[in-house]
Amino acid sequence: MKPFGIVIVGCGTVGNATAVLLETQSELYAAKTGTCPVLKALVDVNFTRAREAGLNEQLFQEDLNAVLSDPDVHLVVETVGGLTTARTIIKKALKAGKHVVTANKALLAHHGADLFSLARENGVSIGFEASCAGGIPIVRVIAESLLANRTEALYGIVNGTSNFILTEMVEKDRTYAQALKAAQTAGLAEADPTLDVNGMDAAHKLTLLASVAFGEKIPLDAIPVEGIDGLDLLDVSTGTELGYVLKLVALARKTSEGLELSVGPVFMPGSHPLARVSGPFNAVSVYGSAVGHTMYYGRGAGGSPTASAVVSDILSIALGTWPVLFSALRSWPDRGASAQLADTGESVHRYYMRFMVNNESGVLNQITEILAAKNISVNALLQKESSSTGFIPMVITTHPAREKDVAAAFSAVKNLPTVNSKAVRIRIIDEQTESI
Repeated sequence: MKPFGIVIVGCGTVGNATAVLLETQSELYAAKTGTCPVLKALVDVNFTRAREAGLNEQLFQEDLNAVLSDPDVHLVVETVGGLTTARTIIKKALKAGKHVVTANKALLAHHGADLFSLARENGVSIGFEASCAGGIPIVRVIAESLLANRTEALYGIVNGTSNFILTEMVEKDRTYAQALKAAQTAGLAEADPTLDVNGMDAAHKLTLLASVAFGEKIPLDAIPVEGIDGLDLLDVSTGTELGYVLKLVALARKTSEGLELSVGPVFMPGSHPLARVSGPFNAVSVYGSAVGHTMYYGRGAGGSPTASAVVSDILSIALGTWPVLFSALRSWPDRGASAQLADTGESVHRYYMRFMVNNESGVLNQITEILAAKNISVNALLQKESSSTGFIPMVITTHPAREKDVAAAFSAVKNLPTVNSKAVRIRIIDEQTESI
C-alpha cells in the first residue's frame, strides 16, 4: 500500500486527539480501507499539549511552508480554529495541491464558498464532517445517503454546551447562571462561552448543514439568531408544567414562501424526538420527501468524537470516495443558487408568552382584545401566584399565528400601563409532518 501522508496543523484538543487516533489505530484503518494513512508532521508554535498527549516529538514542525513543499504530504488537517490564521493555512494548503480536512465551522460559514472554489481550481477537496455536529456523521448522510430525497426540513440541537445548560435548568431547577457554572465545572463550557450561549455556534453549523441539505447558498447573516443567555427559570419551569421542554434549535425548512431559517430557544412537546436529547449530546432531524423523518444522535463535541469525524474524512479522501463526491455533486455552497429566503414575519408557529401584570381587574380582557385584533387565538392561559415584585405572571400559549402578528401584539401588550417588568415570547415547535 502506498503511504498517504497527513499533516496536522494545530496541536489543541482536536488536533492531538486526531494524531493519537492516526498513531494508535493505523493497523485498523489499513485493514478496513486498504489505505496506508501516515502522520508525517504536527505543525504548531507551541507543543506543550502535544507532549502532554504523549505524541512523538520527531513529528513536531514549526515551518508550515516546508511541510507543504513535501510531495509525500497529501492532506492537511486544520485544527487551529478562528478565522484569519486558519483561512491562510487552508488557502496555502489548497494552492499547494493538498486536500484539506477541517472542523472549523465558523471559517466555513463565513468563507466556505470561496475555499470550496479554490479547492476545485487546484484539483483537491475539503472534508468538513467534523464542523457540523462533532462526531455525528451528518454531512455525508445528507450529501450522499439521502440523495434520493428532496429535503423538506432540518432541525438540529447542535451545541452541546447550551443543551447541557438547558437540561440542568429543566431537570434540576437551576438558574441560567448556576447551570452555566455547572457546565464550566464539567469542562463543557469555555471560560468565555459567548459563541455557545448566544446561538452563533449553532448558526455557523446551520449555515453549512442547510447549504448542503437544500443545495443553495445561505449567507450567515440571513439567519435570525437568539441565544439562551437571557432565559429565566420561571419560563423553563412553567413550560415544563405545560408539557414542554426548552431547547436551543437550529431550524431550516422549506415553505411556500421560501426557505425559513432560525436559531433560538423553542419549546417542544415532551413527545418530540429532539426533546429527549439531553446533556451535552447533539441530534439532527432531517425530513426527506421519500424517506420521511430520519434522526442522527451522538456526541457533538470533545476531542475524541470530533477526531473520529476528522479521521473519517481523511480515510474517505485516501480512498478517493470523498474527492469524487466533492467534485461531482452540485449541492455544495459554492455551486448552488442563492437561497430564496422566506419572510420571517410570515412564518407561522405557536407561541408561549409570559407577562408580568398588575393584580387588578380588566387586565386579561385588555390582553385578549389585543391578541384578537391581530387574529391570534389563545390556546391556553395560566395565571401564576403573585411574584416577589407584586406582579402576577400571566402565561398564554397560542394557536398557530404569523410571526409579525404575534410580534405586534406582544409589543402592544408590553406597552399597556397594567403590564410591568420583563415580558417573554418563545416559539413552540411541534413535530414536523412527514409528506409520505
